[in-house]
Amino acid sequence: MTQTDPVQLTAELIRCPSVTPAEGGALVLLEKLLREAGFDCDRADRGGISNLFARWGEKGHAKTFGFNGHTDVVPVGDTAAWTVDPFGAEVKDGFLYGRGATDMKSGVAAFAAAAIDFVKDTPPDGAVILTITGDEEADGVDGTRALLEYMDNEGEAMSVCIVGEPTCPDTMGEMMKIGRRGSITAWFTVTGVQGHAAYPHRANNPLSAMARLTDRLASHEIDTGTDHFDASTLAVVSIDTGNAATNVIPAQATAALNIRFNDLHSGASLQDWLRREADRVQEEFGVTVEMTVKISGESFITEPGPLSALVARAVEAETGVVPQMSTTGGTSDARFVKNHCPVVEFGLVGRTMHQVDERVEVVQIPQLKAIYARMLKDYFA
Repeated sequence: MTQTDPVQLTAELIRCPSVTPAEGGALVLLEKLLREAGFDCDRADRGGISNLFARWGEKGHAKTFGFNGHTDVVPVGDTAAWTVDPFGAEVKDGFLYGRGATDMKSGVAAFAAAAIDFVKDTPPDGAVILTITGDEEADGVDGTRALLEYMDNEGEAMSVCIVGEPTCPDTMGEMMKIGRRGSITAWFTVTGVQGHAAYPHRANNPLSAMARLTDRLASHEIDTGTDHFDASTLAVVSIDTGNAATNVIPAQATAALNIRFNDLHSGASLQDWLRREADRVQEEFGVTVEMTVKISGESFITEPGPLSALVARAVEAETGVVPQMSTTGGTSDARFVKNHCPVVEFGLVGRTMHQVDERVEVVQIPQLKAIYARMLKDYFA
């Protein structure tokens, strides 16, 4: 029986210019391919974002293997800096080039190809679901969350889920993600009293208060880590006044910071801590400190167990490498899936994601397909 070529499918997806929120033809391509293989497909579009739901097998089956991925990509940036057409899918020196080659059209193609061949060759007693979004690289408001809400409304469910983000730092098979740190961003505006730099006693300099606040926050040891997580981190990413005059004490100063936190904390608990520190500085300096916060995701962990063991066996069988269980990196859509079912992330080497001349080693794509195919086979065995 003819097998689905994941390299060709990756190339076809790269040629779809699906920079968030543009669909670019990527989900249309996947839907056609999956329908031809017997998958029931539906669109869960919302808020101008395109999302694809596809299921092979019985709806509501107690044994349903799920996959989550995205076809949207980050902007190209300076096109002149690329040595190839960012959407040309050119193969050169053993690499397939293009925006999304690594993050994560290759992962989507590898799983789609594995799933199509699996249900054709050895139809399982169960179901296979793909949830593919066009909103992972943006805020994620109308992407995977919309797909999960669609599933809840339609009585659809995954028993377990693999998210196909690139998880390996340098070598194929070296790492899977069993959880992710949470992320919170805070913006501060400190308002004092403007004045002449030669008469500071007649002003109330907001920069002095802001310097104290950011120093206290950045110097504080949030924690020392847990069994599965490194220590939480806080980075001050911006301090601004917009003041071009050297003889004027400004009226306001702004700052922004980002915290990546482990399972000792919640977004709410960290927000409370930030507000207490802001109030302390406000009282000490006689300024006003306003704060706004965005919690992008809570930390989570899928405890080592049957799903991580399934992934590890498949990876080792196809690569000879036992993957490390990790919670490093930024956020992913696994932070939404974890509320639905157990979830583990595994994908290829992500060294060039979001870079100019993003590329994937061609041999890794069929290797990833083989890993996903083995996961399906072992899950339904």
